[in-house]
Amino acid sequence: MINQTTKDKIEALHQQYIRLAKGNESLLKEITLAEIPEMVYNSNAIENSTLTMEDTEKILSGDVLNRKVNVREVFEAKNLAKLTETLLEKNISLLNIKLILKLHKTLLSNIDDRIAGRFRSGKEWVRVGNHFGANPQFVPSLMHELVDDYNQNKISYFLDAVAHFHAEFETIHPFVDGNGRMGRVLINLQLNNLGFPPIIIQNKSKHTEYYPLFTRYQSTMKFGGFTALFALLLQESLHKRITILTSKKIIPLALWASQKGIKPNVAANKAKRQTIPAFRFREKWMISEEFIPNN
Repeated sequence: MINQTTKDKIEALHQQYIRLAKGNESLLKEITLAEIPEMVYNSNAIENSTLTMEDTEKILSGDVLNRKVNVREVFEAKNLAKLTETLLEKNISLLNIKLILKLHKTLLSNIDDRIAGRFRSGKEWVRVGNHFGANPQFVPSLMHELVDDYNQNKISYFLDAVAHFHAEFETIHPFVDGNGRMGRVLINLQLNNLGFPPIIIQNKSKHTEYYPLFTRYQSTMKFGGFTALFALLLQESLHKRITILTSKKIIPLALWASQKGIKPNVAANKAKRQTIPAFRFREKWMISEEFIPNN
């Protein structure tokens, strides 16, 4: 879980974001559109796709790659990008089973249409490491219960609710394939419905910041680690948009640190903890040149 100070900080950033968004809706949409290759790259890389960031950008822009890649990976990139774009639309419907299945069908289109858009059934067991997904015969009821509980606001704080949903979704592993990517799509669907910008779970730190949280949840049923991770990523996403809308000049964090007489590793740690308004662009930390630290 996160403390009240962090909740208050997120609320303050959200209110600032809402104020700045008025009259800047088209720019904010363009910011998220520009992030799609990065979102797609990271989410697919978490699932061990061999596509690089550059490969992903070329595929999504229609360019030809300089090397041969698996056709499946090309469709994974295109389909996930298409899904992500749909999240930009206004008036996204309430999270429901029909919508989840529709999104999954898009995700696996031209990859495996036999299993696209439906939950596991029969003897379709799945295993991730030493974890087995839920018994196929109970998957539909478990998913209905999970969605109903989320929509009934049984967990009051929104990031706790999103974190619990993600932990349970991945524990159930309702699909034969595409569970990780679908789970991360749903995080941003939920945030979008709440008026927040999307977050990007980073592939680079998946073994230290993301994967261990699933093992912890499955053995303790505690999802606070996901809340804490999502809180940091959401602050970063808000800081990025606020900075773009208000800053005169944005520079690399390392350059900012040298200008301010701060050691690079200290600045990087502050960025990771979001105690300064830094954000990542293509895995490099950036910040407003005008930002003056308190200490």
